[in-house]
Amino acid sequence: MTIRILIADDEALLRMAFSTVLETQPDMAPVGEAADGTQAIRLARDLRPDVVLMDVRMPGTDGIEATRQVIRTSPQTRILILTTFDLDEYAFAALKAGASGFLLKNTRPEELLAAIRSVAAGDAVVSPRVTRRLLEDLRPHIPDADSADRDERLSRLSVREREVLIKVGCGLSNTEIAATLYLAEATVKSHLGRILQKLELRDRIQAVIFAYESRLIHPA
Repeated sequence: MTIRILIADDEALLRMAFSTVLETQPDMAPVGEAADGTQAIRLARDLRPDVVLMDVRMPGTDGIEATRQVIRTSPQTRILILTTFDLDEYAFAALKAGASGFLLKNTRPEELLAAIRSVAAGDAVVSPRVTRRLLEDLRPHIPDADSADRDERLSRLSVREREVLIKVGCGLSNTEIAATLYLAEATVKSHLGRILQKLELRDRIQAVIFAYESRLIHPA
């Protein structure tokens, strides 16, 4: 199946560079280019791409608001944020808005292609280090034990699914979770798929946020 990709960046040379790389792949097709967030929102609505490469800092409507609106109007579209620094505060805001991960603009072509395939398949592209920073950013907004009840959706999960969700919330990869819980990696992936479905979440990053906001686990 061909992955249809929209490129949103205010730098024309970067749009051309990304498009050139994508066109070399038999399973990918760049379907449009946007120079700002407003244009990205419109093209995402009209073209319904599978993945949007979204620059986080653009004139007018920035990548954060564009991400929020694209997901609201095209929930099946996955968004990869493009950023200059991997600890960019705007990138974290975009993840909370629903992006499935982010890439450095100087990432190697093979890493770009692997990331696109991952998010198109429903996975997230965020390293454990970035996950930890995301949780630090979330900490002020997480209710304490006495301020709210746990999210009722937790009751939908089995004991094993809760265990897997806790490990996901700690930033572990599927391979690490499998080793920790003595499961096959394919089994972990199946559990994660059911967790996302039961909790009505988009991807792994949303699962991390849910684990903390529901107080299933707490920031150390």
